[in-house]
Amino acid sequence: MTATQPSPTAAGSGANASAAFRASTARRGAASTGQERADRLIRRTLEAVHEVIREEELTYPEFQAVKRWLMEVGESGEWPLFLDVFVEHEVEAVAAKAQHGTLGTIEGPYYLPDQQRLPAVATLPMRADEKGDRLVFSGQVRDLDGNPLPGAEIDFWQADADGYYSGFAPHLPEGNLRGVIVSGDEGRFAITTIKPAPYQIPTDGPTGKMITAAGWHPWRPAHLHLMVRAGGHRQVTTQLYFAGGEWLDSDVASATKDELVLTPDRQDDGSYAAKYDFVLESA
Repeated sequence: MTATQPSPTAAGSGANASAAFRASTARRGAASTGQERADRLIRRTLEAVHEVIREEELTYPEFQAVKRWLMEVGESGEWPLFLDVFVEHEVEAVAAKAQHGTLGTIEGPYYLPDQQRLPAVATLPMRADEKGDRLVFSGQVRDLDGNPLPGAEIDFWQADADGYYSGFAPHLPEGNLRGVIVSGDEGRFAITTIKPAPYQIPTDGPTGKMITAAGWHPWRPAHLHLMVRAGGHRQVTTQLYFAGGEWLDSDVASATKDELVLTPDRQDDGSYAAKYDFVLESA
């Protein structure tokens, strides 16, 4: 299903994403980097920029255009959007080298903490007339040895059938299609929701201008977002996609992985069912 409406404005999404990011990092605490490490990272980053300038023989008008664009990204609050879409997947790939269990991928800019807690078998909060094909997503949370993890939290969020996220679109109720599901005695869960639509990242701001200038498309394939956590285990932040979906092979955020693609089964009543188990390693 293709989203026929654009995402909310870049300015609105940027402001909300910035506020959500600040709140989230305040809760998690900021990681400290020593002076030697900071010196190395900053120097390497600047050296990479300088190398592009030299090799591409950047002109002064081009430099001024970049400077103006960087100012616009900051003023519009789009840094969370830009970094999550175009940079985070590489940070996640580095982190994945030292991790075991379920594969992770990017968090993205639309996570909101402190959502409604729900039992192991639950329906996500949604409007009475929520559009879209019903989907029952179920599975089990286990450790690396195959032991079930009861009481694990599946922090779940997604776009609606038009590609909008609650908290980032004024017409959606707070908490729509978001929730924290707590797994049962055997670590199992079953979540009733709807199949989301692909969505385009906001294109009316500086990030959109960059995409247009480069001739890229702004679309992400349909997906479910999940943070899965249990006491004493490493949290997994991931996304699950849908086989055959649009933009699956050309995700603007470069976040798809073959192992994270679902193949839902059509049920007699027209709904869909999909299963995926999560494996967490010890912290």
